[in-house]
Amino acid sequence: MNIISLENVSKNYGIKPLFENVTLGFEDTDKIGIIGLNGSGKTTFLQIIAGTETPDTGRVIRANSKTLAYLSQNPIFNEEATVLETIFAASSGVMKLIRDYETACHELEKDGANQKLLEKVSNLQHELEISGGWEIEINARNVLTKLGITDTSLKMKTLSGGQRKRVALAHELIVKPDILILDEPTNHLDADTIEFLEDYLKRYTGALLLVTHDRYFLDRVTNRIFEIDRGGIQSFGGNYAYYLEKKEEQETLRATEGHKREQLIKKELAWLRRGAKARTRKSKHRINAAYELMAQPKEKAKAEIDIAIGSKRLGSKIVEIYNLSKSYDDRKLIDDFSYLLKKDDRIGIIGENGSGKTTLLEIITNRIKADSGEIEIGQTVHIGYYDQESRALNEEQRVIDYIKEVAEYVTTVDGNQITASQMLEKFLFPPAAQYSFIGNLSGGERRRLYLLRILMSEPNVLLLDEPTNDLDISTLIALEEYLDDFGGALIVVSHDRYFLDRTVDSIFKFEGEGKIREFPGNYSDYLEINERELNEAKEVETKKAETRASVSVSSTEKPKSNKLSFKEKRELEELENKIPATENRLAEIENELVQFATDAYKLNELVNEQSKLNVELEQFMERWAELAERAD
Repeated sequence: MNIISLENVSKNYGIKPLFENVTLGFEDTDKIGIIGLNGSGKTTFLQIIAGTETPDTGRVIRANSKTLAYLSQNPIFNEEATVLETIFAASSGVMKLIRDYETACHELEKDGANQKLLEKVSNLQHELEISGGWEIEINARNVLTKLGITDTSLKMKTLSGGQRKRVALAHELIVKPDILILDEPTNHLDADTIEFLEDYLKRYTGALLLVTHDRYFLDRVTNRIFEIDRGGIQSFGGNYAYYLEKKEEQETLRATEGHKREQLIKKELAWLRRGAKARTRKSKHRINAAYELMAQPKEKAKAEIDIAIGSKRLGSKIVEIYNLSKSYDDRKLIDDFSYLLKKDDRIGIIGENGSGKTTLLEIITNRIKADSGEIEIGQTVHIGYYDQESRALNEEQRVIDYIKEVAEYVTTVDGNQITASQMLEKFLFPPAAQYSFIGNLSGGERRRLYLLRILMSEPNVLLLDEPTNDLDISTLIALEEYLDDFGGALIVVSHDRYFLDRTVDSIFKFEGEGKIREFPGNYSDYLEINERELNEAKEVETKKAETRASVSVSSTEKPKSNKLSFKEKRELEELENKIPATENRLAEIENELVQFATDAYKLNELVNEQSKLNVELEQFMERWAELAERAD
């Protein structure tokens, strides 16, 4: 079923038209990825379909009674609203009912003996059953758990950028619309959350439109690609890999046709230049055809970024980190970390949001101070730090002036010198755009400009903090090629699995409590190692369980050598009491999990307690088996 149609839609923003006379439609089963250069109009295209932006010409037709949800790159929130209120904010009665139910459950958690609250929760449960809202409630509970949203009483103004993005995403997923529109949904999400979102959208039954730079995500989720290029929108009926194959075929065909046309023009020019006397014998039709051929406009070449900037010489001493530690309040981010950075290092840093990845880069660049430890920087080191916030950007400055602050001339990799203006053109800022104010650029164009400024300083140590956020795929490909030949050391914090696979050869994972663990290879290699270790851990647990079972049914006769001390005998007695008490509590929890199946907050509390007790029980059993073997 055709769910949305565009008829002759055009949009122009001053300097250039974004797209003109676009006519297309998509079905209710389409999962469409939208790609194109920064500033080409991807976000504007989504806004026009969502109805938050009006086209200059044409119209958008949406099927009647179809619901639509739109997640923008920077969602606007009521800063005083709680997470719960924000997630379940909607005009529909069912969403209000779920919000009231979740609020009542939260209040009941604080005052479990309140009879009025118990009655209210019971009544709301009944209303949810009648309205069919339980399906949405169950989906909401699953989404909130997977997105790591546990404390829904917090106010939006207290949340970090990553937390706010998760809340906005949770709202759109819980609504379960017929048409879901997502603009850069993977920004600020860690790899585990991206994998959840990827799996969720693969199972999603409605129509999906999304803009993303994550090529693995794009390839695994979509079944259709829209490319915005040179004022038009072209549709490709497949995923990202299919698009690449067809695009290569198109470019090869265009190159062949362009070569044939150039040869024909050369022949016609030679023919016309034979002189007036010779031409009198020529066909008037052929003369007119020759002029028409030469008058035809050449197809504008597709814009491609060109990163051809050199780097400074790097000595033997680069960055040396000794016993580095950093905490915020009682939260330890880095604990006694040491590392000697080498010239050919290509390091990818991963970990949960807030685990300390950016903190490490900020300490290396001396933007924040460590609690203890030392960092020594070599004399030849010139660090280029591409931070998440693009803090060096001044929105009231012109593009050309911003770049000239770094250098009037740039030395390219082949040793040539070009002007700052020429370098801007290589980064897809034509002369007309170079005198625009930075504040008029799109988010992606600002990030591309910021990247140029960092690279123009010719660094020999690059620190990249989430470089893939807001950069288009073409820019990322060019950056990857630049890094292939980069002559210095690279440290990159990223959640983009494809980018990590392309650019790094070792992974540093922030595992919590200040621990940083190194894995050899790229991100895919890390996943293989992690899976293998998980499987090995499961095998160890299975063997331990078998050992415990054999101990419980074995002979009660114990060796009389190596007898227990008085203290160990007391420990054994305590364990013989603790083990059945823990097992009884675990049995109670199993019953309570069924009893409180509709209470998300209680469930979370029970699951956490269950997990903790299972670990304790294993420890008790292991110690008991060891002591029991030596007991009289």
